[in-house]
Amino acid sequence: MKSRHFARVARERRKVIGRPTQLIRVATAFVVATTVASLSVSLPGRALAHEEPASYADLAERLMPSVVNISTTQTTESPMAEMTPQFPPGSPFEDLFRDFFERRRKGENGPKSRRVTSLGSGFIISQTGFVVTNNHVIEEADEITVVLHDDRRLPAEVVGRDPKTDLALLKVKAGRPLSAVPFGDSDGVRVGDRVLAIGNPFGLGNTVTAGIISARGRDIRAGPYDDFLQTDAPINRGNSGGPLFNLDGEVIGVNTAIFSPSGGSVGIGFSVPSTLAEPVIEQLRSFGRTRRGWLGVRIQTVTDDIAESLGLAEADGALVADVVPNSPAAKAGIEIGDVIMTFDGKDIGSMRELPRTVAATEIGKTVPVQVLRRGRRVKLDVAVGELDEDEPEVAAVESGAPVESDEAESLGMRLSSITPDLRQRFGIDDGITGVLVTDLDPSSAAASQGIRPGDVILEVGLEEVEEPTDVIDKVAAANRAQRKTVLLLVDREGDQRFVAVEIARG
Repeated sequence: MKSRHFARVARERRKVIGRPTQLIRVATAFVVATTVASLSVSLPGRALAHEEPASYADLAERLMPSVVNISTTQTTESPMAEMTPQFPPGSPFEDLFRDFFERRRKGENGPKSRRVTSLGSGFIISQTGFVVTNNHVIEEADEITVVLHDDRRLPAEVVGRDPKTDLALLKVKAGRPLSAVPFGDSDGVRVGDRVLAIGNPFGLGNTVTAGIISARGRDIRAGPYDDFLQTDAPINRGNSGGPLFNLDGEVIGVNTAIFSPSGGSVGIGFSVPSTLAEPVIEQLRSFGRTRRGWLGVRIQTVTDDIAESLGLAEADGALVADVVPNSPAAKAGIEIGDVIMTFDGKDIGSMRELPRTVAATEIGKTVPVQVLRRGRRVKLDVAVGELDEDEPEVAAVESGAPVESDEAESLGMRLSSITPDLRQRFGIDDGITGVLVTDLDPSSAAASQGIRPGDVILEVGLEEVEEPTDVIDKVAAANRAQRKTVLLLVDREGDQRFVAVEIARG
């Protein structure tokens, strides 16, 4: 498997000295040299509530035939080139060992490559042989084998994969109907509800564990659509791709990651919720790929400081930092500085809710969008486009060193108009106009918000600026209005974002 799998856990732990925990995927990455017998482990129930059943045995017995083990093999290049020892020039051993390892690399005295076996979990969603697992379980595998509950081994083909949600769909031919499980409604799950996890931890075979839903809507920075269910049902390496069941026997989550200082379960596991997973799986089944809605904006979180600078009572919505030309958002009239409050009738309580909502919207559908623009609500209609999954993300680039010029000062920053010389020396694109930050006080509020020399201030208080005096005047106006912060739109090598900077009081 790839380096993200768990052959590297020990090395990674040494690298994170001082960090109390680490987030890891839970697929195994060790080589299984012998056939591991399938077994079922039923953990004793814990006293979670008085309604807890005396035993999960009947439920587990019904569900286990639908849970499978995923075995993958991958051919990797021989590491002989990296193993070649280095000797000082002129050493009597230099020619001898160079010749020996060169023959090894050419295959005269050893293999050029080796095969690595890894294990994970999955579950059957149709009697015809469709199997759901995690993308990272089967990514870059040369061969994939699905091991059924009765120990039958079936070769599998990849129907489709979605790295952004870490989901994959496989297909096997069993020659007879298979035992399948349905998806449930994860939106109806409450914190404290009891769940079962079934999977293949450490290559042991189907293992059942029980717990509760510990939290909902977790963002663990695994992808752009994070909305994980958190559970304390013990899951470990090898559980990746396995199902998380409610007590009706419905799949409400796909186990994907654990948070652990040791690589083992500490009662913090994460599952892709079924309401996110099921549409992705249906698209993979129908098209072999995902088809997501696209709006065409770059957004950022509305922090308390930004909300104060905009005059908002609550830090709700998604702040538009940039609009892609000719995108659905641009055609609908969405502007930089708008705060998207609702999309297709759904409230946008936080920035990270918008990408999930847009992605799940039918492509081509015209939906109502409500934005807050300079203190008033504006209603727009947006025709949702299709997201290009290969579209590169905009990345920030380190700026150059500050240069001397005639500058004004505001908010602890030295500001300058963009002259041809400064444009060239700071690498500013010809299309960018605004006020250049050439230096700043490292103890200033602007510095604490991440502003750097080389940044270009495009707007102050949602109004464009071209000269340093424009910045000074608009900051003074915000001060007179008793604002604690002022909102700046800043460009850094084409990457635009809003920054709320505290106004120093004299």
